[in-house]
Amino acid sequence: MKLHILAIAAHPDDIELSCAGTLIKHVLAGQDVGILDLTQGELGTRGSVALRYKESEMAAKVMGIKVRMNARMADGFFRNDEQHQRQLIAYVRHFQPDIVLANALEDRHPDHGRAGKLIADACFFAGLHKIETQWEGVAQEPWRPRRVYHYIQDRALQPDFIVDISSTFEKKMEAIQCYKSQFYDPSSHEPSTYISSGKFIEQIKYKDGIYGKRIGTEYGEGFTTENIPGIDNLDDLILPEIA
Repeated sequence: MKLHILAIAAHPDDIELSCAGTLIKHVLAGQDVGILDLTQGELGTRGSVALRYKESEMAAKVMGIKVRMNARMADGFFRNDEQHQRQLIAYVRHFQPDIVLANALEDRHPDHGRAGKLIADACFFAGLHKIETQWEGVAQEPWRPRRVYHYIQDRALQPDFIVDISSTFEKKMEAIQCYKSQFYDPSSHEPSTYISSGKFIEQIKYKDGIYGKRIGTEYGEGFTTENIPGIDNLDDLILPEIA
């Protein structure tokens, strides 16, 4: 299954919070986009694994995602080691993405930075011929994505580039709200968490607003990259003027 973009995340809802607006833009452009959640979010204080699956499926439908899978790595305890790299290499070779979006390399949650490095390393190793993997019993060919970009999460990192998501921001917020067990719900009797406060969602809006302001648009999503992307000419860096 060939994808143009594969967004990979440590937990269900990482994608929605950080780069859903960007993914929706590419979906609307007719490109094939997929999501791979590394864990089931089983250590989350609120909700359950079964509920998280339902919520992630709902969010995928809202975003128009072609395929969403879960690698079922251990939440909180997966490592950037050979075992997990080989597991992830098989997914990369299966989906053959041109672009991979990965967790931030540095963030409040330790899983995020670890996942960001695991994803970047696995994408490189996926291109090595001497690393052998299989998918459903069939040997896989090497595949290395052309680019790996890291979406910005909780910490206010300096972006290397910002994507204008003004046209897809409301749909992004709709996808986030699919995770009713995790975010603000006045009818919930579960323990309060860092992300369940009503202010947390407002902070997401504020962050995207700040990124948008920096590029002269209403909303934006920031990304970092370890490799400088090339452009064809300077006009590629000019966004249309907004009223």
